[in-house]
Amino acid sequence: MAVPRISKEDLKARLDSDAPPVVIDARLKYPYAHSSVRLPGAIRYLAGAPLPPLSRDRDVVVYDSDPHELASSRVAALLIRQGYRASSLKGGVAEWLAANLPTESKDAPRQAPPEPGALKG
Repeated sequence: MAVPRISKEDLKARLDSDAPPVVIDARLKYPYAHSSVRLPGAIRYLAGAPLPPLSRDRDVVVYDSDPHELASSRVAALLIRQGYRASSLKGGVAEWLAANLPTESKDAPRQAPPEPGALKG
């Protein structure tokens, strides 16, 4: 199934409009966990999990960390088959970040402090 794609500029304009789309973060587990940012208002979705409740009255834009939108295209196709108006963000989160577009902070893993005495030679 061909999935529509939306450019970062078009998504930014739509996010700033009176009717912003729902944004879904479909990054794979590792890229998501090791990132400290997400697109504004993004809802996390992990492949295979139940879809979050979404309004059919709003467009949905899915993004991932792959420049070829592999994961986001699969999720967008799933949404389209279920009757949603979905598209994939062209270039994924990498193009969004490269353009210095707005993001929100999210927790990323922190390295655990060393055990007492572990650093002794």
